[in-house]
Formats: sequence, C-alpha cells, structure tokens
Amino acid sequence: MSQSPGPGIDNAATVALANARAAQQQSRSKESERILAGIGLVIVAVACFSTLDTATKYSTLGVPILMGVWFRYAFQAVATTMVLLPLHGPALLRTQHPRYQMLRGALLLSSSIFSFLSLRYMPLAEFTSIVLIAPLVITLLAATTLKEHVSPLRWSLVAGGFLGTLVILRPGGSSFSWAVLLPLGLVLTNAWFQVLTSKLAQTENPLTMHFYTGWVGTLIASCALPFVWTALPSWEWWALLCLMGFMGTVGHFMLILAYQRAPASTLTPYLYAQIGFAMLGGWLIFSHVPDRFSLLGMAMIAVCGAAGAWLTVRERRVPIEPAES
Repeated sequence: MSQSPGPGIDNAATVALANARAAQQQSRSKESERILAGIGLVIVAVACFSTLDTATKYSTLGVPILMGVWFRYAFQAVATTMVLLPLHGPALLRTQHPRYQMLRGALLLSSSIFSFLSLRYMPLAEFTSIVLIAPLVITLLAATTLKEHVSPLRWSLVAGGFLGTLVILRPGGSSFSWAVLLPLGLVLTNAWFQVLTSKLAQTENPLTMHFYTGWVGTLIASCALPFVWTALPSWEWWALLCLMGFMGTVGHFMLILAYQRAPASTLTPYLYAQIGFAMLGGWLIFSHVPDRFSLLGMAMIAVCGAAGAWLTVRERRVPIEPAES
C-alpha cells in the first residue's frame, strides 16, 4: 500500500516555499531600492548641471568665456585623475579608439563653448529646454546618417519636440533673437557627441571615456588661454569658477553611479527635471520667469523629449546624457 507523505514532509515543503518567497521578496526589495537610488542620483546630477549652468551664466558677466571653459575642464580633468587613477591604475588609460576619444572630447568642448555663449544671451529655462531636444535630434541623425528605421510614433515625438521649440523661439517672444542659433549649435554638436558615445560604450570603459573627455577639452582650450587670460578682480570670481568645475564633475559622477544602479530606460525621463531646476535658478538669481507660451513649449519638449529618449534607450540600451556645460 502507498502511504501519503507525513506531516514532517509537508511542513518542510511549506517552510521551503515560504523561504523561497521571502528571498524573492527580499530580492525585489533590494532591486527597488537600487532603482530608487538611481533615480535619486539622476535628480542630483541634473540639479548639479542646472547649478553649473546658473553659475556659468553669471560668470559670463565678468570672466572671458574661453577662460571659463578652460577652468571648467581643467577642474574636471584634475579631479577625475586624482580620484580614478589611484583606484584603477594604468587600466584607466587603455582605449581601443584613441582618435574617437579625442573627437568625442572635441565635440563636448564645442558644445560647452556654445553653452557658455548661449547662457550669456538667453534665459536659463528657455536655454535648458532647447538643448534637451538633443535626443530628438539623435533620432534624425539615426534615420538620415545611420539609415536606421524610425517608427511613426517617434517621428510624431520629434515633430512635437520641434514644435515646442518653435513655440519658445516664436517671433515676438522674449527669447527670439540671433542668439537662438547658439543653443541649436549646441544641440547639433551634442547629438553627434551622444551618437559617438553610444558607439564607444560598446567597447570602452565609461570611466575611461570620462577621463579622456576632461583632458582633451582641457588641452584644446589651453591653446587659447594665453590670448584670453584676465586677472580677476576678486576671489569671489575664482570661487564661482571652482563651483562650476565642481558641479560639472560631481554631476558626471552622479550619472555614472545612477546608471550602475538602474536601467537607462527607467532613468532617462527624470533627466527632464533639469528644466524645473533651471527655472528655479533663473528665478532666484536673475528674477526671470518664463511667459505662458514659453512654459507651454517647455512642457511639449519635456513630454516629447522624455518619451523619445525613453524609446531610444529601450531600443538600443544606450544611456542618454544631458547636454550641459
């Protein structure tokens, strides 16, 4: 005669099942904590970038633009070297594509110069909104130069984002002037920077990329430094330059830590919180409040840009970095 399992076996199975469920719940809890930490780090990063942009705009009142750009990159290069080189040693310097690393650094330096010039003439929030159409421009580059298929949904998001830009830059609006060409130049150079980043990320260490970006920008900007160097009138200007370098460096490190903790598809929409921080900085420091049409354009860019960037990283698994100084 067959015998049914005894109560001891039933209890053991119940305990094993309960332990498995507890372990699964604990795993999910840890994953949720990592994702929340990643979101928090991204928000801190874009707050740093907005602070950088606010300080940059203020610095253009008393510091030559190329001198400010040089100091911003030199600070990042030295700080990155001091932190990363002792931790990773010569491995930090190894790259399979040194030419692309130099091109990537030159593209970001060009973006920074456009950024400094734009911030000299444009309000913070409007500037930030325009440069955050970069993921939409990446879609255009992918379709036209890389011959990638673009779905009708993504084309509609691109159209919506550019329509939002036109609303901000409308004739008669507070932001309409020749200076609107400057952030558009930033968007174009940053989009190429992002495309090159996505290619290098397949084989290169992101910390190595970060290291070379700082030093390439510093070395190129150093060529112009003897012609633009000016003695600053007080220590407050030097403190402002240090703040710019510190915020740019910390912002990039926060992004790296965030992408190590959560998927890019989850984090990307939160990059658009930078518009809110830029509005806050513009109001606190420069007493500027966007008009209602500019606010409408910003909302259109944020919605379409966040959705387009989210689709980009979902389809290619590529992190999208914010365009910053």
